[in-house]
Amino acid sequence: MNDKHAESTAVKTTELVIAFGLVYLIWSSTYLAIRFAVETLPPFLMAGIRFLIAGVFLYVWMRARGANRPTLRHWRSTAIVGGLLLLGGNGGVVWAEQIVPSGITALMIATVPMWMVLFHWMSPGGERPTTQVWIGVVIGFFGIVLLVNPFALTNAFRVDPVGAAVLLFASILWSFGSLYSRSGPMPPESLLATAMEMLTGGALLILAGTLTGEWYRLNLAAASLRSLLSVAYLIVFGSLIAFPAYIWLLKNASPARVSTYAYVNPVLAVFLGWALAGEVLNSRIFVAAVVIVLAVILITTYRGKLSSSK
Repeated sequence: MNDKHAESTAVKTTELVIAFGLVYLIWSSTYLAIRFAVETLPPFLMAGIRFLIAGVFLYVWMRARGANRPTLRHWRSTAIVGGLLLLGGNGGVVWAEQIVPSGITALMIATVPMWMVLFHWMSPGGERPTTQVWIGVVIGFFGIVLLVNPFALTNAFRVDPVGAAVLLFASILWSFGSLYSRSGPMPPESLLATAMEMLTGGALLILAGTLTGEWYRLNLAAASLRSLLSVAYLIVFGSLIAFPAYIWLLKNASPARVSTYAYVNPVLAVFLGWALAGEVLNSRIFVAAVVIVLAVILITTYRGKLSSSK
């Protein structure tokens, strides 16, 4: 019995390491891929098509493997998650990356753990943040102000305020959607739930693109090869590999541990943006990155201790 338990624990640990590795490495690069994609493609339609293609593939595959037909209740819950994560969270990111560098976008999204802690506290049965967590939240907000630099006299030394506001709102919606996905009625198969979230979220993104007139801007003949290859990368790696891994982690690890991707991804994303796209990496951005990552570590370290003691 002990041998079987040890083997099961080892397998679960291996699965966790692989899932975290996929989310860490792939999602770090998707910020740059999104920036390349929206250079010549409208953002909402690009993201919507990306998730619809990935969603159809996953849904058909899971149903062919014997997954039960989802109920109307399942569709309602996955539509809520798809709306929050994909339309609100990812939609805000793809729109903002038209005017905000990919590295800075990643740093803004790194605030997700702060919102997750606050939403968890406000939810029924949630725990009140400790002094350490509050310190992390305050430091995190300071890092955001330092990064956005709203008091700069010229635009050259600050982040576009509209883009920054959209990214901040996107991180709030992503946090709320991540927490809801843990408690909402979902299909028992996590990949089927992921497919349904992609289908509903992708449909909502297509609707957003339609309402904002993006079909008139869509010209595939004028799209660059870099944009098209980036969309393919986002479909295969970002949607079909990393996103299911993230959803699986939400069901199999604590919110604090899952949110650790938020202080790994921005560091790698800033480096990739600087190395491959020539994005600015000055002392202010570097210091802001250190401050934001420190805040996230303070928050997730405490939450991790809570989860490990249960």
